[in-house]
Amino acid sequence: MSSSTAAFAASQDDVSGAGSDGPVWQFQSAYTADVIGVVHGIDTPAGRFLDNFDASLDGDLERQFGWRGARVHFSLLANGGGEPNAVAGTLQGYDNIEVGSQGVRLYEAWIEQDLADGRASILAGLYDVNSEFYVTEASDLLMAPPFGIGSELAATGPNGPAIFPSTSLAARIRIGSTDRFHVQAAAVNARAGTIGDDGGVDTTIHDGVLYLAEAGWAGPLRIVVGAWRYGEGQEDIRDTLPGCDPALSDAQGAYLVAEGTVFEAKDAPAVRAFLRLGLSDGDTTDFKGGWQTGLRVDSVFDGRPDSAFSIGFHQGLLSDKSKANARDAGTAFGDAEGGIELTYADTLGPFTLQPDLQWIYNPGGDKDRDPILTAGLRLTFTLR
Repeated sequence: MSSSTAAFAASQDDVSGAGSDGPVWQFQSAYTADVIGVVHGIDTPAGRFLDNFDASLDGDLERQFGWRGARVHFSLLANGGGEPNAVAGTLQGYDNIEVGSQGVRLYEAWIEQDLADGRASILAGLYDVNSEFYVTEASDLLMAPPFGIGSELAATGPNGPAIFPSTSLAARIRIGSTDRFHVQAAAVNARAGTIGDDGGVDTTIHDGVLYLAEAGWAGPLRIVVGAWRYGEGQEDIRDTLPGCDPALSDAQGAYLVAEGTVFEAKDAPAVRAFLRLGLSDGDTTDFKGGWQTGLRVDSVFDGRPDSAFSIGFHQGLLSDKSKANARDAGTAFGDAEGGIELTYADTLGPFTLQPDLQWIYNPGGDKDRDPILTAGLRLTFTLR
């Protein structure tokens, strides 16, 4: 999930928690524009402009139609501009609103029903897995994609799992509350595709199902453990069948995330920390795991309550098979591609400005490449 979409999701929580005091139907939108590129470490420094528009409509079906405990959510994405990773050539990217295919998409369209007087719920429809699984709020200011969802999961599936910018049909059940203790599981079409993508929404389930399960506890420290597995074998990145078609291997993994407040006092900045660890099979993507950690500081300056600073560190651990493939192609892969990010954001009215710096080593996995330095500026305009 992109950070602009993460902020949008946070505002969705405000809507769902508004209760009878809020409007029955609520529309929200946000426009994000980035200018970002590589300023050091390549022969010809270059950058790109890209943008992302989110719009959502949330409805309380109980208040509108008397359908007790039901709500509906629709959201739309429009993405344009360039592809900054074409300049950098990294494996994980460095701008979380970059897409491979520009255009307008129906991002999410789902209905959620409370059960057991609100102690559980079920959800069905077009769904972004990363809106509720593998999530850390303390990392959502950072722009590098691994801070949204680990690369070992983001790189899976026939065309990626159901995450930004393409979702798929899914069903999710949750018991408990994410504010306290919760257990949740989801079954998601393995082939991502929505209205606006080539082929539209896949209803055949021909490529199988991605299953996810997660349990978490929230208190002074929020801790979540999760696991995922594809129901059908996925193409192996190295092993082949006798006819040279890719062999099929089990694609599965697990993750742990933790976050909490490190420091908080009246009239002082609030500091939160996060840690994310992920592991996967290493047979079906270039990654066998990864980790991300960092800090977020809110209300950095006195009198600027919306000012925020974040620093993050990440590594995508490369699998043995990806290293072997690279050797065959004449490239020496390192053990990981990783980076450090520094970013700051502040809001004035509906506008947020966010400068960003990232240092990335072993870009593209190539240990013989020089590290690169990227610089960017993000402008977000929010309408609620």
